[in-house]
Amino acid sequence: MQIFALDLDFQHTARTIAAYLVIGDTGPVLVETGPASTILTLRARLAEHGYSPDDIQHVLVTHIHLDHAGAAGWWAGQGAKIYVHRVGAPHIIDPTRLLRSAHRIYGSAMDQLWGQVVPAAAEQVCSLSDGDVINICGLEFQALETLGHASHHMVYRLGNIAFTGDIAGVRLPDAPSISLPAPPPEFDLAMWQTSLDVLDKCALSTIYPTHFGPVYRVKEHLESLSELLTASAEFVHSAMAAGLERDDIVAHYSAWQRGRAREDGVSDQGFSAQETVNPTHMSVDGIMRYWTKQKGT
Repeated sequence: MQIFALDLDFQHTARTIAAYLVIGDTGPVLVETGPASTILTLRARLAEHGYSPDDIQHVLVTHIHLDHAGAAGWWAGQGAKIYVHRVGAPHIIDPTRLLRSAHRIYGSAMDQLWGQVVPAAAEQVCSLSDGDVINICGLEFQALETLGHASHHMVYRLGNIAFTGDIAGVRLPDAPSISLPAPPPEFDLAMWQTSLDVLDKCALSTIYPTHFGPVYRVKEHLESLSELLTASAEFVHSAMAAGLERDDIVAHYSAWQRGRAREDGVSDQGFSAQETVNPTHMSVDGIMRYWTKQKGT
C-alpha cells in the first residue's frame, strides 16, 4: 500500500487542502475530493502518479462540507462510487440545501471558492453507518462515526492509520500550531470529545487530516486538540457571559489564536494560510451557536 497527499493548492495557497491517493493491491482509492474549484488541480496531481479520472472507481469523503466533498458529484459523474455518512448522503445526491446555506455565508465569493457543485446520481452513492467495513482495491477501510464537527462526519480507519477529515483538527505544514475548525451549525463540545476518545482508543500510528498531511505523534496531537477544544469553548463562553458582542468576541478570539500560533513559531504567512481553510470568525459563530443552544435546553 502507498499513500500520497495530493496538494489541491486551494486559492493558490499550498498545502492547505489535501486529497489522499491510497494505492492498494488492485487499484487506487481517493479519500476526499476537495472543492469543485480544484478539480483541474486534482486531475493534474493524479496524473503525476499515472492515474486519470477513469482509474478512480472509489471515493471516500469524511463529510459533506465543500472543502472536503464539493467535487463528489463530479467524480460520481465519472463513474466513481462515493462513500459518505448516511446523514450526508442525501445532500451529495441533491446539494440544493447545502448550496443555499453556503450562499448565505459566502455570497458573491461562492463560485471562486467552491466552483460548480453538481449532484451525484443516487446509484453512485454508498450510505455508511458507524462501523461499516468497506473492502475495495484490496484494502479494508472501517468507517467510524465521529461527530462534533458535523453530524455527518466519518473517520476512515485503515489498519493502524486513519483519515480524519476535520475531527482531528487543522495542522498545516507551514503552521504547525493546531487549529480548531468549529463552524456552525453543528459544533458540539461533548460529542467532539467523545470522538477524540474513539480515535485515542484506536491506538493509531499515523493520522491524515485533510488540512494537511500526516501526523505521526498521534496521542500527543489528540491530547493537545482536546485541551484546545475545551479552552476554545470556554474562551467564547466567558466572552458571551461578559456581554461582549459577536464582532468583539471574534476580535478577541482571533488575537488569542494568533498569540498561540506565534508561541508555536508560526509566521504571519503561516497563520494566513491557516485562516484560508479555518477562519476564526466561523469558529466563533459555531461555538456561540452551541452555547446559545445549550442555554435553551
